[in-house]
Amino acid sequence: MGYKLKTHSSAKKRFKPTGSGLKRRSASRAHILTKQSTKRKRHNRGMIKMSDETKKIAQKLLYNT
Repeated sequence: MGYKLKTHSSAKKRFKPTGSGLKRRSASRAHILTKQSTKRKRHNRGMIKMSDETKKIAQKLLYNT
């Protein structure tokens, strides 16, 4: 008799699944934003698509494959 594997709880909070892969939040957006230029902060807004290497690791955490 098998048992269900739990999803990695921090991964499910950080990554959002899309049709073609996963999205994550941009880095350098938590604190000490005054020294960054406005352009740099603007381009770091929102979610970005994950690279293939990182996507494999995140999918292992999310889907237990």
